[in-house]
Amino acid sequence: MNHQRFGRIGLWSSALRQDDPARRGEIAETAAELEELGYGTLWLGGSPGVEHAARILAATGRIRVATGILSIWQHEAPAVAAQYDAVNAEHAGRFTLGLGVSHAPLASAYNRPYAAMTAYLTALDDAALPVPPEGRVLAALGPRMLRLARERAAGAHPYLVTPEYVADARKQLGEGPLLAPELKVVMSSDLTEARATARAYLRYYLSLPNYTDNLRRLGFTDDDFAAHGSNRLIDSVFALGTPESIRARAQTFFQAGADHLALQVVTATPARDLPREEWRRLASVLELTGGGSEG
Repeated sequence: MNHQRFGRIGLWSSALRQDDPARRGEIAETAAELEELGYGTLWLGGSPGVEHAARILAATGRIRVATGILSIWQHEAPAVAAQYDAVNAEHAGRFTLGLGVSHAPLASAYNRPYAAMTAYLTALDDAALPVPPEGRVLAALGPRMLRLARERAAGAHPYLVTPEYVADARKQLGEGPLLAPELKVVMSSDLTEARATARAYLRYYLSLPNYTDNLRRLGFTDDDFAAHGSNRLIDSVFALGTPESIRARAQTFFQAGADHLALQVVTATPARDLPREEWRRLASVLELTGGGSEG
């Protein structure tokens, strides 16, 4: 499968999907700049809908936009399929539908997530305007969901993972499907400060069993989850330090088998911040040139 449409490096951001009308202009301007900087794909966090991607697509002309991820509990499949068709017709096929089962604490209807995702994909297949498998990716972590990403989607977009996880996921997916992990970044020359910022952000994710279960499969224990994350855990799931050290850390994910890497710059308030200076510095050190390439 050709994954060049995603580019090599993308950005993951909850702030780009904000609903505040007062910030729409700023967000559109930022998206246009990120396209010019050479990022390949913008992944919208914060449980976005297709309408959030449509705003970013309207502000840009080349960059791919993906939901990272749309919760299957919050959106009916036939409506999503119709939105997918409309937005891709209007924006030259630049939208990818990222789907996930979210987490039990966040979805009152949460039940049998694997079966629910399977049924949702079938509903997308059977919709009046179907979403083709190559137009969707899954937020897969465990083996069964990775198998579903391989068989019924373009691939996987895992969140909060390590290079070791990526290497194992590559084996499970095989060489064809897309493997596009997210990687959290804290840009700081002070390691103690960087870890403190990382811990403040990781605290929430360590309350979600889907993530802690996956981290346990990778060999982490309750000791690593205490006090919002051990140094070992923080250093495994974040890229910390200067832009040059972040580049080196990103390279380990590619060496492990990632096709595309979605970098998330973590700040004190990442759901609101648009860290444009950090995004510029990353684009420079990663030598992005219109296609988001970095090898």
